[in-house]
Amino acid sequence: MIFEAIAELIADRLEVSADSVKPESSFRDLGIDSLDTVELLMDLEDKLGMEIELDQKVETVGDLVAFIESKGQAAE
Repeated sequence: MIFEAIAELIADRLEVSADSVKPESSFRDLGIDSLDTVELLMDLEDKLGMEIELDQKVETVGDLVAFIESKGQAAE
């Protein structure tokens, strides 16, 4: 669910198909800079209904999914 939400938001922002966003896709290769990342995280917080405090470097979509999943389990 988290990956699909992220892929959908990235696809909307970049105007590409969500199918083109893979877990191994790096944000840099997708053309997402640090400002885009902040905006993406804010949109993701709204979509998932949780606060995301990014306290480590994430380079790929899969890294972000793993980070959010680990924080979600910690909050339970």
